[in-house]
Amino acid sequence: MLGARLLQLIQSHAGSLTSEVMTDLRTNERTPSFRPLSPSGLESRIGALYSNLGKWIGDADENAVRDEYEEMGRRRFRDGVPVSEIVYALLLTKHHLRRYIRDHGLVDFAGDRMMPDELLPLELHSIQELNYQVGVFFDRALYHLARGYELEAAMHRSETPSRLSA
Repeated sequence: MLGARLLQLIQSHAGSLTSEVMTDLRTNERTPSFRPLSPSGLESRIGALYSNLGKWIGDADENAVRDEYEEMGRRRFRDGVPVSEIVYALLLTKHHLRRYIRDHGLVDFAGDRMMPDELLPLELHSIQELNYQVGVFFDRALYHLARGYELEAAMHRSETPSRLSA
């Protein structure tokens, strides 16, 4: 089906998508706290998201998404990145992905259609369904990212008084 093939195309172009997001993160006025972070670490995280997108979308394992993104939230708290910038970074990642789906959804598979009038609605539905699944994944990831950030912040708040009394 088109959605699965488009997902494979996204995964095979994870490198170029990652580069686009990295450029955006490094230059966007809404994400200045990402500039001092390790470029290789950020690239690795973004690339893993795109490369594993099929697993994240196809696997309804909420625990795997929770573990991955809560840890990312915790790490960004420790890095001193404000939660608003983390949210915006994830939105940028989703924006680049959705633009890629829009730009490549029908164009890359135009030669596969034998009867365009009959398959076009099916292809459009498949692209729409993939976009829906991408949205659901990013919603879940965003929740767990913020949750991990909050958990790490709470842990640091609870440690602060004991450090002062010592």
